[in-house]
Amino acid sequence: MKREISYEDIISLVKEGYIKACVELPDEQISALKKALDKEKDLLAKIVLEIILENAEIAKRERLPLCQDTGIAVVWIKKGERIITKDLESAINEGLYLAYKEGFLRASVCEPLSRKNTNTNTPAIVHYEIVLEDVLEIYLMPKGCGSENMSALCILSPSAGIEGIKKFVIETVKRAGPNPCPPIIVGIGIGGNFEKVALLSKKALFRPLGEPHPDKEIARLEKEILEEINNLGIGPLGFGGETTCLGVHIETYPCHIASLPVAVNIQCHSARIERIKIL
Repeated sequence: MKREISYEDIISLVKEGYIKACVELPDEQISALKKALDKEKDLLAKIVLEIILENAEIAKRERLPLCQDTGIAVVWIKKGERIITKDLESAINEGLYLAYKEGFLRASVCEPLSRKNTNTNTPAIVHYEIVLEDVLEIYLMPKGCGSENMSALCILSPSAGIEGIKKFVIETVKRAGPNPCPPIIVGIGIGGNFEKVALLSKKALFRPLGEPHPDKEIARLEKEILEEINNLGIGPLGFGGETTCLGVHIETYPCHIASLPVAVNIQCHSARIERIKIL
């Protein structure tokens, strides 16, 4: 039996969800920042983490944006085959436009060559995942470009192996330094091909922070890379300390025998996301 979701409902849910994402950090992000504060030994790093948490508290209370960069909207959709929606992307973009208008959010999207602002902060970057369940889930991520600009992709030789993957990730984070506003979250894609690996690294950032990969070997690699990143000493906002990264998430996909694609998508400490489950 097919089920239809109204155009108007999607607009309303996206509008409210995106405003919420811009002013409230997810519970798992707040929890991770508090744990980092408790563990951090560097005095200046502790002060910076306290300020980050205070900023989050004020933003939530006053309904103000967590960061001046209210991002380009990245939308991940999980849609069941029997769910019917009328012009889903148009509804999403209209909801986002209303969010920026009514939430007094900065419009940051422009044409790539002329640099003329669209004045609506749309269109969004929309990705679809078709699933067997009768569900419609819309995940909203306001993705700032201080972190996005520090991301990288490389197609390694298969002989590089796991150590080559680690080296590329660590070098990418080290090169980024303070620019992505650490403590960061690192999404890593491994496998597929040129376009697939970039998408995997973005998908990794939608996973709830601190939730390990279900495969134990991959989960172990996530932990190892997290420890190596935190040993870099970049620290919160680049002032030094033990807390450079709050989490590493890896997504993998089969690839060609002659190729080892790796992508690193960096997320800032203001890891804003809202997960909407309509059905």
